[in-house]
Amino acid sequence: MKVFFDERQLGHAPTHYFRRGAAMPHQEQPQRAEILRDMLIGEGFKITKPQDHGLAPIKAVHNPDYVDFLPDAHARFVESAGPDALAIPTMHPGVRRGKEPKDIHGQLGWWMTDTSTPLTEGSWDAAYWSAQTAIETAQTVAAGARAAYALCRPPGHHAMRDCSNGFCFFNNACIAAEHLTQTYKKVALIDIDVHTGNGSLDILYERGDIFFCSLHPDPATYPTFYLGHADETGEGDGAGKSLNLLLEQGASQDDVLALLDKGIAAIRDFGAEALVVSLGFDMAADDPLAAVNVYPDGFAEMARRLAALNLPTALIQEGGYLGPSLADNAKSFLTTFREATA
Repeated sequence: MKVFFDERQLGHAPTHYFRRGAAMPHQEQPQRAEILRDMLIGEGFKITKPQDHGLAPIKAVHNPDYVDFLPDAHARFVESAGPDALAIPTMHPGVRRGKEPKDIHGQLGWWMTDTSTPLTEGSWDAAYWSAQTAIETAQTVAAGARAAYALCRPPGHHAMRDCSNGFCFFNNACIAAEHLTQTYKKVALIDIDVHTGNGSLDILYERGDIFFCSLHPDPATYPTFYLGHADETGEGDGAGKSLNLLLEQGASQDDVLALLDKGIAAIRDFGAEALVVSLGFDMAADDPLAAVNVYPDGFAEMARRLAALNLPTALIQEGGYLGPSLADNAKSFLTTFREATA
């Protein structure tokens, strides 16, 4: 199984964000990717740098104006606010009417939904190469590989069409899925990160060619809130093509696997010809953002069941934070998927 990663993804280095009104250390650290990279090397995976596919595949999914805002946003913020200020939005437009302002502080609020995506000097390169990693992975699968893994960091599944959200700048999984539609008529995207794939739902909600399924706790009481309810099933061409499968907080590994089976059955019913997996290891019982209880053997079983779909598959890394079992969970899933698709 081919693996793609670029060291420039380590450049995004947020120190803290605000959660429940308090400043706290940022969970999405470069060390996450370093732990996964080192595990992959130790397990004999060859890691390849992605090629540069440019901005067009990103702009095929995201508002081009949002994409164009990001490259120099940090430099403009520092010029305005000084080097010691945190580049997060402190003003927001509320209901999405109005026009994008020209002032950097107003623009941060226009394009960024929360405090979890502070811009740092290396954020643009990290987000850009994270997306390129996903594109290269999709391209590899489209060219005939049974499976490939994108070690994407920062993650992507909370990023919406025109804004960052929840540690995410570009929606890598949707970018990969869009890229696969150039080869396959029907693509499925299943999100097994513990948090709602709210950005993916936003992007795909009216599409009929990409089926979307997300497993997550009820967004009425668990972040990222707002999107991911059971009655959100798609609109227009996408009617019936979105499936949100809700877990109870504290759900067991067996509960998670039972819902995964429902998602897999729906993917089969859709007639998917290729698969994208938003792969989060934050379903782990000991993850810092834990809400359910999956263990290394559970991640291995998830891999076996997804591999049994026998579809060309792009695995796109999402969450999974600095808990003690991160490397073990990733090893269990990825080595099992490699063996099942060899």
